[in-house]
Amino acid sequence: MKKLYTPSEIESVVQHHWYENKTFSVTEYSDQEKYYCLSMIPYPSGNLHMGHVRNYTIGDVISRYQRMLGKNVLQPIGWDAFGLPAEHAAMINKMDPESWTYSNICSMKRQLRLLGFAYDWNREIITCHPEYYRWEQWLFIVLYERGLIYKKLTFVNWCPYHLTVLANEQVINNCCWRCQTRVQYKKMSQWFIKITMYADQLLQGLDTLKHWPEQVKVMQRNWIGRSVGMNVTFKVLDCDDVLSIYMTRLDIFMGITYVVVSIDHPITAKAAQFNIDVVNFVKSNDISCSDIDSKDFSYREQQGVFTNMYAIHPITHNILPIWIVNFFSSSFIELEGKESAIAAVPAHNQRDLDFARKYNLPVKQVIKNNDGTQDNICEKAMISDGILCNSNEFNGFHSNVANNMISKKLIKYGIAKYSIKYRLKDWNISRQRYWGVPIPMVTLEDGSVKPVAVENLPVTLPTKTLFTKNQLNNYINSSLKEYTDWIYTNYKGRIAIRDTDTFDTFMESSWYYARYSCPHYNKGMLNSCAANYWLPVDQYIGGIEHAVMHLLYFRFYHKLMRDIGLLSSDEPAVSLICQGMVVSDAFYYIADDNQRIWVNSTDAIVSRDKAGRIVKAIDKDGHNLIYTGTCKMSKSKNNGVDPSKIIKKYGADTVRFFIMFAAPITETLEWNESGLIGAQRFLKRVWNLVYEHVHNNGPIDNLCDDLSLNSAQKFIRFSIHKTIEKVTDDIDRRKSFNTALAAIMKLVNILNTAEKASGPDRAILQEALLVVVRLLYPFTPHISFVLWQALGGKQDIDCVSWPSIDASAIQNDRTFISVQVDGKMRHKIYVPWNSDKNFLYKILEEKGILDTILVTRKIINIVYIKNKAINIVTQ
Repeated sequence: MKKLYTPSEIESVVQHHWYENKTFSVTEYSDQEKYYCLSMIPYPSGNLHMGHVRNYTIGDVISRYQRMLGKNVLQPIGWDAFGLPAEHAAMINKMDPESWTYSNICSMKRQLRLLGFAYDWNREIITCHPEYYRWEQWLFIVLYERGLIYKKLTFVNWCPYHLTVLANEQVINNCCWRCQTRVQYKKMSQWFIKITMYADQLLQGLDTLKHWPEQVKVMQRNWIGRSVGMNVTFKVLDCDDVLSIYMTRLDIFMGITYVVVSIDHPITAKAAQFNIDVVNFVKSNDISCSDIDSKDFSYREQQGVFTNMYAIHPITHNILPIWIVNFFSSSFIELEGKESAIAAVPAHNQRDLDFARKYNLPVKQVIKNNDGTQDNICEKAMISDGILCNSNEFNGFHSNVANNMISKKLIKYGIAKYSIKYRLKDWNISRQRYWGVPIPMVTLEDGSVKPVAVENLPVTLPTKTLFTKNQLNNYINSSLKEYTDWIYTNYKGRIAIRDTDTFDTFMESSWYYARYSCPHYNKGMLNSCAANYWLPVDQYIGGIEHAVMHLLYFRFYHKLMRDIGLLSSDEPAVSLICQGMVVSDAFYYIADDNQRIWVNSTDAIVSRDKAGRIVKAIDKDGHNLIYTGTCKMSKSKNNGVDPSKIIKKYGADTVRFFIMFAAPITETLEWNESGLIGAQRFLKRVWNLVYEHVHNNGPIDNLCDDLSLNSAQKFIRFSIHKTIEKVTDDIDRRKSFNTALAAIMKLVNILNTAEKASGPDRAILQEALLVVVRLLYPFTPHISFVLWQALGGKQDIDCVSWPSIDASAIQNDRTFISVQVDGKMRHKIYVPWNSDKNFLYKILEEKGILDTILVTRKIINIVYIKNKAINIVTQ
């Protein structure tokens, strides 16, 4: 062991040892309890960012801890390699996507190894490898044959920038989740998976996920959007037409004053035959027009036109004018779960009220407050429950009661029936891009569509000429339609045309966790024995931004694989941790062309006030910088930190320590280089403590059970084992890693000031340091590996058990009590366990501790925390 702690010297040696010895490779053939810890699969963008580092460090700490508990721990890694970002970046860099992706994987793998993560590299998965996605194509065919996959012509979400369809879950605020371009509304023939058939299972399964964040479960419940209502039939006056309208609130049924339909509703076509105003309105709001093809109707001014037709209220028989409106479309029933006709209740719905005011339509208030008062609804609709009024025989009943009464009456009349609807719609899995998994379907000359024969899988991408020079210069042209030699194929001796769409990349990332259990299995999608041994995942880690995309598909795919007999469990992961973002300072200056030029914080020279706030900043070229505060690390704001540079400067263990110490794992972590300096200073302190103990203090005695210890020595042992107790609870139950590290630091501070002269002192210090090194090992494995050897620990620390608690050390008959005066610690006394306050007061008197206090002050209260502290409050 060298005197100075030099991370660059020890970390590469330890990492090489792990790699050569395949230390973290596991099999399912073990009599140990299994533990499967998994961080979400990374996208090979080329460089790790601090969000990656945080995610994977959390997983590694948990994995190493569980391994020390004696479990058979699987922690794999792989690459989610298909998709638009790789295709885009590759073309910008004048490369084909495959070459770009594999070069990025090599780069990121090197960075991951620098951090010393305990991965089983034998199980590495790359989703763009044909031996992986062939089984995805196989599953598609199986589901197609079972009627769970279909193709249809429908309106879809279209990204005009990436020139591809998006699933509903990939549209955020009516924009593409990748490029933030406003999504358009387009009619295309697409492949869908019937996720709606699993809506109830996905909803009910959330109740079994006791160790998932409630926020994620709420988001999934809302996205699935199960509602129970009634389909009510409204007759149309003077014709045989009827309108079926879905309603979830029937207490406001008597307040319906008009009905609205979309411009693509059958009633609209009928009205257009006799009403030129309707014809003109439809033309000006035609959803197929390119200038208004966004499905986001909220940005439009609400407009409507009267059809000269009326619906009949089923109970009052009042006539209700039917209006055509521009703020929704019946074609979006499948996209958004909206209805093709809506019964308007303007007094109790704000949009209906705004429309009614604009076109002078009647407003009828049918709910008043519980105290009998009525809200003024001239500008603001009353949307809460209350007591019914203006509702004939239902007057005076509360909303809950009236809702049931009106429901029963409508059912009795035979004009309504209960209905369950979902916001969740079938998953559109077709993408119009090159860099993805080809959909294994062909179309024959007679127009029939057939699945590719299983023995001909995988259907691979064309490789003869991946991309032309023009495509590399203009990536949006990337589509399988351009590969005519590839498109035409043979199907049982007949000419066939391949499907030129590729899978949504969420297909690949929805089952990778299961393939990790048997990555080299070539007889099927999964080896069920291996998969059922490892699954479900015991601990899954990833960002909450995936709540209704990856995490929903992840659960859906698991149920699909279960139902075809591959898996036996119902849910893919027992526990989920959603780590917080990593943020850092962001600076920019305004260039001569008025563009914002973002400057990395490492290039900013800042001045701070006394409170530490940044008051001025310039860059190395003298530009005055505008400080925007802390925000999520991103390339666009140039406020990211290169993990490789930080590791080179401070060491992997320092980075890992800081990441886990700086903030609770579910909260935002503010990147601060001074925190790294503090983390490295602590690790140097531990290193020096071990070095001094091993090299300068002479032979180390064994701590014998019958060794007589003085009070200070007993306190050290008490501190050791109380620390084990706290750190174990913090890691295992609370997942509070920052407080676990704080407890270890506190113990090290005690050890630094402890006596080290006598044999018993050195024996206790030996015990303490062996404990400290093991407690630190999940967080800082490299330094722990070396220090364990220096202390004479048996085996490599990778094979050592978690330290156990000596109950006699913390549950003995005496303990140390902190004596405080007005909250400030002044003394420590060693007293019998569970001593009461009066007994302690007498000891303080006998030792003369109170004499100095009572000279100038008066005791007004004594606060005692049993077995911990006594506080003398004075005035």
